[in-house]
Amino acid sequence: MTDSRPVIARRILALAAPTTVLAALQVAALLIETVIAARQGRAALAGWAVVLPFALLLGQMSAGAMGGGVVSAIARALGAGRPDEAAELAMHAIGIACGFAAGFVVLLAVFPHTVLGWIGGPEAAAAGAAYSAWLFGVGALPTWLANTFASILRGAGRHALAARVLNLSWLGYPPLAFVLAEWAGFGLAGLGMAFAACFWAGAVAMGVVVFSGAAGFTPSLRVRWRWSLFRRILAVGAVACALAAVSNLTTILVTARLAGFGPAAVAAYGVSARLEFMMIPLAFGVGSALTALVGRAVGQGDWTLARRTAWVGGGMAFGFCFLIGAVVALFPSFFAAFFASDAEVLAIAALALSIIGPAFGGFGLGMAMYFAAMGAGQMAWPVAAGLSRLGIAVGGGWLLMDVMGLGLAGQFLAVAAGITAYGVLTAVAVRPGVWSARG
Repeated sequence: MTDSRPVIARRILALAAPTTVLAALQVAALLIETVIAARQGRAALAGWAVVLPFALLLGQMSAGAMGGGVVSAIARALGAGRPDEAAELAMHAIGIACGFAAGFVVLLAVFPHTVLGWIGGPEAAAAGAAYSAWLFGVGALPTWLANTFASILRGAGRHALAARVLNLSWLGYPPLAFVLAEWAGFGLAGLGMAFAACFWAGAVAMGVVVFSGAAGFTPSLRVRWRWSLFRRILAVGAVACALAAVSNLTTILVTARLAGFGPAAVAAYGVSARLEFMMIPLAFGVGSALTALVGRAVGQGDWTLARRTAWVGGGMAFGFCFLIGAVVALFPSFFAAFFASDAEVLAIAALALSIIGPAFGGFGLGMAMYFAAMGAGQMAWPVAAGLSRLGIAVGGGWLLMDVMGLGLAGQFLAVAAGITAYGVLTAVAVRPGVWSARG
């Protein structure tokens, strides 16, 4: 008999609680990062804003996207009673992490002026280049490794252990960032230095935990590399990484459209986007639990339980994120003032938050269902949802802002509509005709 909703909710909360605490620490750290960046002045805040989509992409790919592929693959292997296979999958996941980290290093540490200049123009690129070089050149590899090790543990149901180790990195980041950025005088570059240092420490600690056998199996360096195991992770993880790229491409293209309004508009949208993407770590607490629970249910062949688990978790994420978004929309100037002292930046950021805030609930719903879809290996609808968000935010922005003459408000309305469409399309896929043994 399929478990009742209260039973499912308790299971989700049991796994989500430690990751949610981690998410709260991450949110606090990133909010403090935003404040420190804003204290460096308008030009520095604009530089930080053009790096932001790539920083978000690094975290989303390593923790949620490819991380979800790792959680899903290991959870399904364990659900089917194959721990030796789970150990092999763990080593293949580490190999994938190293390869993806190298891509971030080449693109954003070797060519930061070029890439950032395409988005925000030469002034913003010059302000953000050193930050980008440190953040990705030194910090990309440990971020990928730390989050991959955490995903291995989550796939084995060890969410609390994964969270405890990563908590140390996020606790150490804000004070070290403040010291390096302000006291040592490195400015934005100090943020990148601090992030890299904290995640190197986290990656080493997490690696020791995983190779000690804490996941219930012990990965071996003497592994036989098999494409079939890479494919099992990439079948979910690569698609999810593409979705993360689409999500951040939306932010990049909207930022590029706003660049015509000057650095103040770019900086203000960076503040708004940061608060919007704060929903990711908050939804990740529920989402990581859904990936593991849905993956195990699918591994056992119980698709009814998988769908019910997804809907219970999706409702939880929607309610939490909607509440936050409603408060932000009701008091946009209050929240914008935490991150901007410049009057023009403050006014534009408040406008953006008042319009986009109500859509946060849809974002939480979409993220939860996206993580659940990873566990089920059903990624087609999340892809469609991500593309719809891109098309509405950019195409709808052109229509409302340029054609209809609604200005910045029109662009922000399009962003909100795109987020809502993402949530709706990701959720409606969780039904028997799609999520089933033949789906």
